[in-house]
Amino acid sequence: MTEIESLSPAEAANELMRLAKQIAHHNKLYHAEDSPEISDAEYDALVRRNNEIEAAFPDLIRADSPNRLVGAAVEGSPLAKVAHAVRMMSLDNAFSGEDVEEFAARVRRFLNLGEGEAVALTAEDKIDGLSCSLRYERGVLVQAATRGDGAVGEDVTANVRTIGDIPQELTGETPDVFEIRGEVYMAKSDFAALNARLMEEGRALAAQRGQEFDPAAVRQFANPRNAAAGSLRQKDAGVTASRPLRFLAHGWGEASAVPADTQFDMMQRIAAWGVPVSPLLKRFESVAEVLAHYRTIEAERAEMPYDIDGVVYKVDRLDWQQRLGFVAKAPRWAIAHKFPAERAQTTLEAIDIQVGRTGKLTPVGRLTPVTVGGVVVSNVTLHNRDEIGRLGVRPGDRVVIQRAGDVIPQVVENLTRNEERAAYIFPDHCPVCGSEAVAEEGEVDVRCTGGLICNAQKFERLRHFVSRGALDIEGLGEKSIQEFLDLGWLEKGPADIFRLKNHRDALLAREGWKEKSVDNLFAAIEAKRSPDAARLLFGLGIRHIGAVTARELLKRFVTLQTLRAAVEEMHEMYRVEGGARIAAPSNYFEIDGVGVAVNEALRDFFHEPHNRALWDDLLSEVSPPPYVVETRESEVSGMTVVFTGKLETMSRDEAKAQAEALGAKAAGSVSAKTDLVVAGPGAGSKLKQASALGIRVIDEAEWAEIVAAAG
Repeated sequence: MTEIESLSPAEAANELMRLAKQIAHHNKLYHAEDSPEISDAEYDALVRRNNEIEAAFPDLIRADSPNRLVGAAVEGSPLAKVAHAVRMMSLDNAFSGEDVEEFAARVRRFLNLGEGEAVALTAEDKIDGLSCSLRYERGVLVQAATRGDGAVGEDVTANVRTIGDIPQELTGETPDVFEIRGEVYMAKSDFAALNARLMEEGRALAAQRGQEFDPAAVRQFANPRNAAAGSLRQKDAGVTASRPLRFLAHGWGEASAVPADTQFDMMQRIAAWGVPVSPLLKRFESVAEVLAHYRTIEAERAEMPYDIDGVVYKVDRLDWQQRLGFVAKAPRWAIAHKFPAERAQTTLEAIDIQVGRTGKLTPVGRLTPVTVGGVVVSNVTLHNRDEIGRLGVRPGDRVVIQRAGDVIPQVVENLTRNEERAAYIFPDHCPVCGSEAVAEEGEVDVRCTGGLICNAQKFERLRHFVSRGALDIEGLGEKSIQEFLDLGWLEKGPADIFRLKNHRDALLAREGWKEKSVDNLFAAIEAKRSPDAARLLFGLGIRHIGAVTARELLKRFVTLQTLRAAVEEMHEMYRVEGGARIAAPSNYFEIDGVGVAVNEALRDFFHEPHNRALWDDLLSEVSPPPYVVETRESEVSGMTVVFTGKLETMSRDEAKAQAEALGAKAAGSVSAKTDLVVAGPGAGSKLKQASALGIRVIDEAEWAEIVAAAG
């Protein structure tokens, strides 16, 4: 990961865009779908990285910055939407005692307090549940809503009325309007009993139907939070009533009056009204005291009746809370001190290698099952070859695993690495197809070089081969590709696409295929018997050979046969020194922008007998003509053009192809050599750089006029 200080504005803008999308994706999984796929610690690391980049590049902060968003929007829910009168905010996180001390110092600075003036804080356990707001009018419960995205949540009033902890009417004198906010949760013991009950119900149903019972067919909840969320967000309140949900209050929202001056006293008032609050809620006069309370709660965490993931601190005085106010999505007067990930010891029984659709070899450790944080764990990610080497793990080792969320955990320590046993040897051939598995220089991932002959990659590679940017075979979509693969009709790879006509009668007999659709498909395939050579090369999915690089290679070598001969000649220049492979010169092809990564990708592809056979088989079915770039005279002939921002009428590759056809060079970055920048919506640092250098900038419509004028 690049250090913040080393990021250029363009790199920072790109990373902020990527982080915004990633964090929004994980927010939706966690808050809207109750199915997170990364741990809390991994999520927090993404947020910290985003915050650090935004602090270093404040002019690049995006409208969709994670710091401006809370939770996730309610989409596709069967429940009605509810707008919150007062936004339900999130909390900033602290991960160390130093972070908590800095929080207190920020409060002091903001309020301009003297050194001798104490800042009282409340501290309470942070329940891992589902946020919920309860609206009481004249002491009567009238509405309940989930947090949603903070502004709009889901109406769960009928479901909340079935939760015994939540009173339908408050006790004693209350304000006319008062929204109590807290967490709906499920106790650990209730969670275990619920899963056991679901298992027994599945067993009874199988017996009733005279079927063999399959435990794997019973849907069980992964953890208490998922169980609570899934139970509360039911369209049928009867389902919620059958689940043992509970509630603890931690604050409030809209209130016609707040009958106390401090956070602690107000929470005691809520408790007096009959709503449960945490028994661990206390008030302290110093950071040292709240940190001591944190350590006490952390020590008792495993024995607590419900899951928690930290301790929340709040400035006690409500007038100070009002002065401190809020940042984009969180109050300045509160912070969540998160616990470190939970750990446990177990035995690593085996290491399996999984091959992904891109050819990446991922090692997965199989464990003696162990319970971590209430979840039974039997698999652990080992990430890559370098991580296995760093940990020194082998089957049979005792390991410490860490779980910080509802995902496959990771190994953090090998307790038996010093035992005298042979090291684990990471495979150098793909376990699926037997092709060589290699890691490129500077990369940690080992990838199968089998490509289209590897069953683990075949579907994705064939989908790419027929895609719009490659051969663009109309009518051959993902569903058809999978169907033909299942039938064994594409066993040899893309060349089999051109032999599908041999299965015409069998295809007509299949559901969903009529004579017209079959004839249209075969006509579309036959139309690609003389494909563009660069598109065909790109369609093979060779690593680092994108559409632009494929065109550059074919401009240099004209035919695919000449390109292969050049690669085989280059292969003779590879040599081994001290056990390491030494590549041919990075400029071997004498093509601008084609370096050692492309050299090695081509070398690895043609080094495999499987790929050479696939190549020969494909070229026995198709005859791409020599690649000739026909250029037209235009006002941009001889210029260097850069495209930036979102192009709305064409892809980036199509735009670059247009530039080349007009006699221009399409570059990827702006420099003093750039003559023209075509900027679409969202153009960032490249546009700023062009303006600073005085380079002409046009929009997509003006570029279209230049293309049209060239005839």
